[in-house]
Amino acid sequence: MNRAPTVNLKHDQALTLSALMVVVVLAWTYLWLGPTPAILPPWRLGYTVIVFIMWLVMMVAVMLPSVTRVLLLAATLDRPTGSLFALRSMAEFVAGYLVVWLGFGLAATVAEWALDEAGLLSATMMTSDRILAGSLLLYAGVYEWTPLKQVCLTHCRAPQEFLALHWQRSGPFGTGLRHGLFCFGCCWMLMALLFVGGVMDLTCMAAIAVVILVEKSLPRGIWASRLIGTALIAGGAVTLAALR
Repeated sequence: MNRAPTVNLKHDQALTLSALMVVVVLAWTYLWLGPTPAILPPWRLGYTVIVFIMWLVMMVAVMLPSVTRVLLLAATLDRPTGSLFALRSMAEFVAGYLVVWLGFGLAATVAEWALDEAGLLSATMMTSDRILAGSLLLYAGVYEWTPLKQVCLTHCRAPQEFLALHWQRSGPFGTGLRHGLFCFGCCWMLMALLFVGGVMDLTCMAAIAVVILVEKSLPRGIWASRLIGTALIAGGAVTLAALR
């Protein structure tokens, strides 16, 4: 039996996993070492670019771990043998995937600027408005129960047929872009909760990353999503009720 294809596949998967781990660790290190200002500076071009870069790095740190399984599945697809080719294909897939979250980062930067201009953003980059915080928790919890969330989560949990269909038709970048759209539909409200816990709060980032990973990876991730949604609804209701 010729074991060369199997050995090459395992080598390519290990190379892909190692490269992904390096990128994620670098992203978390950047966020950990990045300074958090005691007072938010004026929203000039330079500061706006820094905030946007921060959001992009955050997308890498929080979202990429949940794509690990998809990348390892993609490495099993029919393609020319060769580690460099495999690494390039995975890089194109990740680039397409991150284009979607780059758009989210841009929207989040604009939202952060708007909240700051309205006086609703604290120095830790969390909303200082309890009504907004409670509403975001409530909306995020309700969204966990919506059909759109369930469809997108189901796709993210079992993307084999999707990858097989689109890899040859759309290429790695196009497939990553399409998968990113499903992932966005699955996770965007969870990412919006950073405005509740603190945009630069590493504990909040890590908690959201774990929730996303649990929903996409555990055998009963769909039910975990609904349980998390129920908890968020309760948290939002308690926050809003405390204002009376």
